[in-house]
Amino acid sequence: MVALLLGALAAFVMALALRRDVVYALSSSEPAALGDLRTAPRALLGAHDNRFVRADGLLGAAGGIRYERPLRSDTFRTLPILGRAGDDGVWVEVRVPAGEESGRWEPPRSFAGRLVAFESPDLRHGSLARAIEGATGAHVGPSSFLLIDGEEPGHARWTLVLAAAFLGLAAWNTFAFARLVRRLRS
Repeated sequence: MVALLLGALAAFVMALALRRDVVYALSSSEPAALGDLRTAPRALLGAHDNRFVRADGLLGAAGGIRYERPLRSDTFRTLPILGRAGDDGVWVEVRVPAGEESGRWEPPRSFAGRLVAFESPDLRHGSLARAIEGATGAHVGPSSFLLIDGEEPGHARWTLVLAAAFLGLAAWNTFAFARLVRRLRS
């Protein structure tokens, strides 16, 4: 019986952890224009948190990190926007296709993707601020933002199915627990 309750609680917590991804998956597929990220006001960035945006900016190589993800042949780099560092920083995650990782790789200057605040990242980017600070010594403030280049709302639709499965599992375990308790009391 305890296993049913723990299973229901764990499934509900997982569905809750996916809530920002679900909201993003259901958001507009038309990007909001932010202009130059170096000069975009903090209020404008905050108003577009967890939204699909389009922006421009020059990325700096210093202070950036390179990393890989399991089951992906591409590599990723998270680089700061030049002129926008510190507590009010803006970082951009770009994907580098397999085979193009070299000293001559040039980062893009125009981006379209998901904008998230470092204080409330999605599941994949939860420890990214600590990784940047640990690898580069650069401070990532709580009011800093991350633009995940190439991530459109349609790419997050899988979270709808996963969240629904977790909610269904939580409901089933709760229902099964209630039936067992009712049967024991009879």
